[in-house]
Amino acid sequence: LGLGVTGNNPNYGTVRNPHSVDRYTGGSSSGPAALVSSGLCSGAIGTDGGGSVRIPSSLCGIVGLKTTFGRTDMTGVVCDAGTVEVASPLTSSVEDSVLLYSALAGSRPMDKLTLRPSLLCVPNLVSSENSKILQSVKVGKYTEWFHDVPDNEVSNTCEDALNLLCSTFGCQIEEIILPELEEMRTAHLVSIGSEAFSDMNAHYQAGRRTEMTLDTRASLALFKSFTSADYVAAQCLRRRIMYYHMEAFKKVDVIATPTTGMTAPKIPPSALKGESDYVVSAKLMQFIFAGNLLGLPAISVPVGHDKQGLPIGLQLIGRPWGEASLLRVASAV
Repeated sequence: LGLGVTGNNPNYGTVRNPHSVDRYTGGSSSGPAALVSSGLCSGAIGTDGGGSVRIPSSLCGIVGLKTTFGRTDMTGVVCDAGTVEVASPLTSSVEDSVLLYSALAGSRPMDKLTLRPSLLCVPNLVSSENSKILQSVKVGKYTEWFHDVPDNEVSNTCEDALNLLCSTFGCQIEEIILPELEEMRTAHLVSIGSEAFSDMNAHYQAGRRTEMTLDTRASLALFKSFTSADYVAAQCLRRRIMYYHMEAFKKVDVIATPTTGMTAPKIPPSALKGESDYVVSAKLMQFIFAGNLLGLPAISVPVGHDKQGLPIGLQLIGRPWGEASLLRVASAV
């Protein structure tokens, strides 16, 4: 349903992380991430309304591309009426991500009229011009974000990856400031919560409650408390925060953050019967909100491992419809 953050599922079995089977894959696209990470396929499709492609990609050491809102047709997806969720690829490499993205991309007629997407463009990752293009790339870094990571191994590994990118290809790191990050998290919660409750309440009321996981039921109970005034206020915040990000994109081409605030968490034995752990969820979702609330493209690429051998992901966020530039930089990482 696109609402779980860890991949915990007592109804059908909790998906295990291929790097350590006693740990979560992350969610909600836990199955696709585990399949790709295990080498059973080179690409799969998930949906991302709150990091649901990027989080499991980071925890499983694969590439997860969240496309610009409106870039892919959401017809047939359970929660397809909202303003934050997109269908996107999870792949074993950036090259595979380009292929699957090319196949998926195609806005539905309504989105073409209202969002006016730019023409589809994919980068040639084997072009001899890539190095020259990368020399001109400016990467935005909000240092406070990196200092706010609960796990120092995550932040240090991501910073090392950025420094290596710049020393190898001549990219520049530019310090940026992004105000109202806490307000952005609240606006995202109210937006996705209101839209998810609108889509799922009929199933909930029809007696299908037991088919939903504990964290989904807990989330829907919270979402039910949101009012129309809350939703309108969230959209006002969304507009203001979009302005802050577009001002940042006047100076930089992409914005870099860790994908998650921690590596794959352990699965407590008691959690296999159902779990709702908002402390873990907050750490996993810490850096994903801009992509969803603002509809921006974002990608998670693996950049290393912690001391326990668990993957660490770096997130790159791009301008609207800027998937081509994002994929080019990601391939260099």
